[in-house]
Amino acid sequence: MIEIQNLTKYYGNIVGVKNVSFTVEKGEILGFLGPNGAGKSTTMNIITGYLPSTEGTVKVCGYDILEEPTEVKKRIGYLPEHPPLYLDMTVIDYLGFVSELKKVDRKTRRSQINDIMELVGITHVKNRLIKNLSKGYKQRVGLAQSLIGKPEVLILDEPTIGLDPKQIIEIRKLIKALGKEHTIILSSHILSEVSAICERVVIIHKGEIAAVDTPENLSKNFGKISKMSVTIAGPRNSVLGHIKEVYGVKYVEAQSEKEPDVVTYIVESDKDIDIRRQLFFAMAKVGYPIIELKSLGMTLEEIFLQVVTEEGKEAN
Repeated sequence: MIEIQNLTKYYGNIVGVKNVSFTVEKGEILGFLGPNGAGKSTTMNIITGYLPSTEGTVKVCGYDILEEPTEVKKRIGYLPEHPPLYLDMTVIDYLGFVSELKKVDRKTRRSQINDIMELVGITHVKNRLIKNLSKGYKQRVGLAQSLIGKPEVLILDEPTIGLDPKQIIEIRKLIKALGKEHTIILSSHILSEVSAICERVVIIHKGEIAAVDTPENLSKNFGKISKMSVTIAGPRNSVLGHIKEVYGVKYVEAQSEKEPDVVTYIVESDKDIDIRRQLFFAMAKVGYPIIELKSLGMTLEEIFLQVVTEEGKEAN
């Protein structure tokens, strides 16, 4: 659906992005992450045709952005970090204006706008001036304009920035629903949001790709330790002592006590040593039953920080 090969952009002598390559499959929701100034916005602006690249190619649905920009733009809906809203227009007039710009067939224009307003939950404010809407509703209007013309690809840059927790949850659910019919590139600083929505993640740092994979695989590949949560019935101090004696355990910490003498522990061990059997036999030997045991992978926040930190060290 989207093919990016050796994408490079120079601003004078400054490198915006360098040799960036990745693909996005049809129907996929891809998380696009990176610190400020990493090259995220530059990459997205090139994909959408707002900026020309210095080198490399971008193809959307088989069309090259440089050779057939009109065909590419027909197939992309773009929500930039700051939505391009005309604040003195009503919602419905603005969406009508966007439909004209995108040359939507007049016969289907009205019904398409109504469907989109219903989808993003702004039908009841369609006759209000955009400037009088809350931040959350302005963001919804911005999302609505990106859907005009039924694009196959959506590029969303910080779609939940500035929203309150309730609004974030609502927009997150909406994006997941849109992923059933659209291919989506989602850029966000809220890494828990990316982890919850996206099937695969691209991390860009200093203009170059630092990692590409699913959150689960990134957790496995970048994790230097194995971490698990284990709930054990037994006296806290005694259980702690026995866990520490298990071969391969590097760190153990008692967490919540679910009921008297039933405590959850976080246990960290060497990545290449599976301590589950040894832990089971150690607890069975002293008569402390294991109530629950589950693996804990690295969070996307931990992975992101590790990638960025390691890339920074290599640069030095």
